[in-house]
Amino acid sequence: MSQSKQAGAPKILRRRTKRDDLPEEIVLEILARLPVKSLLRFRCVCKTWYSYITNPNFISTHLLCYNNNHDGGYVIHMPKATYSMAYFHLPHSQICTLAFDRTFETISEFRIPFTFESGYPNLVGSCNGILCFTDCVTSKSKDVYLWNPSIRKFKRLPNTCLTQLSNVELGFVYDSQNNDYKVVRFSWNRITWIPPPEIEVYSLSSDSWKRIELGISWRSNVLFHKFNYTLTFPFVSGHLHWMIEMIEKGGGQERLFTFMILSFDVNSEKFKELQLLHDEGDCISKCLTSFKEKLALIKFESCVPPHSMLLCSIWLMREYSVFDSWNKLCVVPVESFPNFIGFTKYGLLLVRKWSQLVSTNSESESKDKTFLIDPETLHEKEISYIGNHVDNCFEIAAYMESLTLLDGENLVSY
Repeated sequence: MSQSKQAGAPKILRRRTKRDDLPEEIVLEILARLPVKSLLRFRCVCKTWYSYITNPNFISTHLLCYNNNHDGGYVIHMPKATYSMAYFHLPHSQICTLAFDRTFETISEFRIPFTFESGYPNLVGSCNGILCFTDCVTSKSKDVYLWNPSIRKFKRLPNTCLTQLSNVELGFVYDSQNNDYKVVRFSWNRITWIPPPEIEVYSLSSDSWKRIELGISWRSNVLFHKFNYTLTFPFVSGHLHWMIEMIEKGGGQERLFTFMILSFDVNSEKFKELQLLHDEGDCISKCLTSFKEKLALIKFESCVPPHSMLLCSIWLMREYSVFDSWNKLCVVPVESFPNFIGFTKYGLLLVRKWSQLVSTNSESESKDKTFLIDPETLHEKEISYIGNHVDNCFEIAAYMESLTLLDGENLVSY
């Protein structure tokens, strides 16, 4: 009896020795493929794992390994206040929504953990899981924040090194050659651009701003100019781009409406002007965006009466900085400029449309709907999330999980 009991008893597991441990490189390979939430917990396993996970080289490796095997998503932000009877005069612009990449269904919502003087944050851009925000009112946009919701950390950037911030425009980019994040800020006279604007660049690695020069000759006959901010400024081929609208003085008393593309090399920190397509037909407006990592020019043209729609012509620069490589991709009808939102990273066009509904009291009302359109087949698919937010402007940027900002100074956890 005692022998049968002894035979059926479980074997005692022997204690593992260091010779049985996995090699360090294997451990790092496994950790680099885990989600951020797990890695934040695993910092508490031991001092060795803590040093692994907070190491800058590991943070960069994880950014590549994890996100190469997982679809990212989009962060959706309402830059303007909305009001309801239950929350009278309560702004909801502090809320960001995270949506799935292909469907735009809601994953989660999170509150912006910092505030601005105007009360309305403006999403400047998104790079590798970091969101850049400034004040929605340009005259008050002295504060700039970098925020990583995945690790619940943010930082306020140092004060400007410019003499004044009279009229401001910002851009946010990732410098892959130096593994650095940069913010570019313009400040210029509200009416003219003579003298040229003041420009500064912030580097996350040095945590400081520095002044830089425009470095290109400016047209002397410019009477008025403004940045076109219909869409987020595109980052393509290591360059950040701005579309600038201008009024130039002609040979006589006439005034010419012209456009230019200003390009900023994030590595060399030099500016140049890219040659723009000449308008053909009745072009009302234009803007820049990106399409599958190519620079794209969007032209809005009037339809032939009696149609009230706009024709949205989409042009691609097939080879970067080569004027002859501009090529028309497609033409899509849209109802107005704000109805054009942009492209997903898979090249689907995101647009809004108005549809007429009949209410119970026989009064007609309009409702905003959002569609994904394949620019090659023009096949449309309605998406549910954004269409539920009626009469609201919104900003959309690509989003992914990352550990960036985990190992830095002057960071705030919440």
